[in-house]
Amino acid sequence: MEDKSHDNSGILYAFLAYGAWGLLPIYLKFFGSVSAVEVLCHRILWSAILLVIILTLQKRLKEIQKLWRSPRLLMILLSTAVLLTCNWGIYIYGVNSDRVVECSLGYFINPLFSVLLGFFFLQERLNYWQILSVILAALGVGNFIWDFGQVPWIAFALAFSFGLYGLLRKVTVVQPMSGLAVETLLISPIALAWVGHGAIARSGNFGQSWLLSFLFIGCGVITSLPLLWFNNAARRLQLSTLGLMQYIAPSLQLLLGVFLYHEPFTRTHLISFSLIWTALAIYSGNSLLNTRRKPP
Repeated sequence: MEDKSHDNSGILYAFLAYGAWGLLPIYLKFFGSVSAVEVLCHRILWSAILLVIILTLQKRLKEIQKLWRSPRLLMILLSTAVLLTCNWGIYIYGVNSDRVVECSLGYFINPLFSVLLGFFFLQERLNYWQILSVILAALGVGNFIWDFGQVPWIAFALAFSFGLYGLLRKVTVVQPMSGLAVETLLISPIALAWVGHGAIARSGNFGQSWLLSFLFIGCGVITSLPLLWFNNAARRLQLSTLGLMQYIAPSLQLLLGVFLYHEPFTRTHLISFSLIWTALAIYSGNSLLNTRRKPP
């Protein structure tokens, strides 16, 4: 009964985390014509503040101090901070330029891109089903490029930046929350300079209205809370279960883009997404079978 309760709470935390990430476009749309760079800077600043507060309340500030005293780890975290900043910025731009469907495509591609990164950089072997998954996903993206005559650069940039971010964090022994806190702190001086310049030049939007100011501050909450929920889910669930649930976020983004924001979803989109969904189904099913075959 205790194990079942543990699993149920883990599934709840996973739904909260992936649901929050999937519904994030709704929040970002409230910024309207505010530039993606300004929203990004506030997201970095308020995330850093909230993460430090949470780690202080949990009496875990020593984790940050330990990372700060390691030049090697700081350099790695600076690299991951740059990748994460690019990922956040491109995503905000994509949502506010009415390309939510393309953003969702990026996060559907990301797991399969991570498989390729593991193959090339970590010498992880690919079995027949994983190779088939990558080929089907490549055909889906190829069909998109062939029919539309343009590269879905937002999708590629999101998958590339987050895939590389995951690779670097995988090979670096750092706690997720303290690592994210250090990443945001490392980028905060640049973000603060941008926001400060906007305030002096009166080109910034913080303080112009109570709603916008509240939304800017809330960027810290929408970044930190899902991470807390995800960490709780990861401690309670098997990796295979968590892996299957990760598709909740891009699925919600796709639904929002098509049905709420009325972005085009053509026959080309349908074929491309169908190939990628088939690839993900094969990949996820294979991962689930491999996990169940392993001895406890």
